[in-house]
Amino acid sequence: MKEFRAPAPEDPRTAYERMVAGDWYIADDPQIQDAFRAALAATARFQEAYPQDPDAAQEILRDLLGELGEGAHVRAPIAVDYGSRLFIGPGTFVNFGLTALDVVDVRIGANCQLGPNIQLLTAVHPLEAEPRRAGWEAAEPISIGDNVWIGGGVVVCPGVSIGADSVIGAGSVVTRDVPAGSLAVGSPARVIRSL
Repeated sequence: MKEFRAPAPEDPRTAYERMVAGDWYIADDPQIQDAFRAALAATARFQEAYPQDPDAAQEILRDLLGELGEGAHVRAPIAVDYGSRLFIGPGTFVNFGLTALDVVDVRIGANCQLGPNIQLLTAVHPLEAEPRRAGWEAAEPISIGDNVWIGGGVVVCPGVSIGADSVIGAGSVVTRDVPAGSLAVGSPARVIRSL
C-alpha cells in the first residue's frame, strides 16, 4: 500500500501531471474533470454504436484509448476513468463489462483473452481517515503480458503485473504479481501451478 504524502507546496506540477505520474492528487481539479467528462462522452458514443456496428465502434475506442492494437476487439459496455492510459495490444479480445480505472497506465499485451466483468483497478486511497476525507488519491500501474487469459469477474488490484502466457481463474482477486506461465486462482489469487 502506498504511503500517503501530500505534495510539497513548491511542487510545480498540476494535479493532472501528479495523477498520471502515480503521485497523490485531488481529483476535483478542473483539468482532471474535463478529461473524465470527455472519456464519459466517448464511452457513451461507443456503447451506443456497438449494437449497430461493433467494428465501427472500435474506431471510437481507437480515438479514446492510449492504444487499441490491430485486430483487437472490445465488447460494450466499457467503463474507464480517462481512456488515454489504457493500452490494449493487437489481437486481444475483451468481453462485456470491462472496468479499467486508468488513472495511470493499464497495459494489456497482445493476443490476450479477457472474460466478462473484469475490473482493472489502479486507484489507491490513504489509509488515514483525514486525507481520505479530503479527497486525496494516487495510483499504481497494472501490466498484463502477452497471451494471458483472465476469467470472468476477476479483479486486478493496483500495482499488479501478470506475466505472459498466464491464466487467472474466474472470480479471482489478484493482489500481487503473477509470474509468466502460471495458473493463479482464488481470493486472494495464488499460483497453483506452472503452465
